[in-house]
Amino acid sequence: MFLASKLFGLLTQPLTWIAALLVASLLVPRRTPLGRRFVLAALTLLLLMGWLPLPDRLLRHLESQYAEMPPTTDLRGFAGMVVLGGSTEPVHIAQPHPQPLLNDAAERMTAPLAMLRQNPHLDMLYTGGNGELLGNGPSEADQARVFFNSQGVATDRVIYESHSRTTHENAVLTAQIPGVDITRRWLLVTSAWHMPRAMATFTRAGWNVTAYPVDFRTGLTTPWTAYSIKEGARQWQLALHELMGIAAYRIAGRL
Repeated sequence: MFLASKLFGLLTQPLTWIAALLVASLLVPRRTPLGRRFVLAALTLLLLMGWLPLPDRLLRHLESQYAEMPPTTDLRGFAGMVVLGGSTEPVHIAQPHPQPLLNDAAERMTAPLAMLRQNPHLDMLYTGGNGELLGNGPSEADQARVFFNSQGVATDRVIYESHSRTTHENAVLTAQIPGVDITRRWLLVTSAWHMPRAMATFTRAGWNVTAYPVDFRTGLTTPWTAYSIKEGARQWQLALHELMGIAAYRIAGRL
């Protein structure tokens, strides 16, 4: 499943489709209508990719499913929080540096930090292995340990799970940690666009979880004039990857 997720990640990048169309145009006989159509299709896709209202609509649909967050100050009814990885830089970037490097999903780390400080009774499970295909360096959990230690979080308040590489493995492997009672109430912390799949996966694995979405990528609306090929490529990749992930998990019976 991990290898398949990496393949899906490649296929959900719109620039991959554009490159495939351009390669196809080179493989057909020169100066044929088909070759020109491939080039035209690649150019059209590239231009449409930058119009942000389209991918934002897909992401907004995902994010809106758990838009109402639980209270942030009184969390006495919860045993703790499960924080999903995905907020640290890849190993090949982070490994040479002593300080933890966070990416654009840093709220997965900073939001739990605030909750730990405001709710002394809460414990935290951080789950994240090495997500690189051929990686053998530090896991996301190892990087998270450095971050939370640097912020003064007591070591006995955090349990780190460092072997999971997918959302399904996050749910299953954390449930196997000795002393963890998945029937108690837990907050599930991950990006808002990832929350529908995460909630369904953890619930299917037997967890009693309440969504605590962070890292929102859209607002209530997107201006019709918003245009950026760079941002569009990223937004499309996020939306398509998550939608294909939901479909794949549903087929595999993990939702």
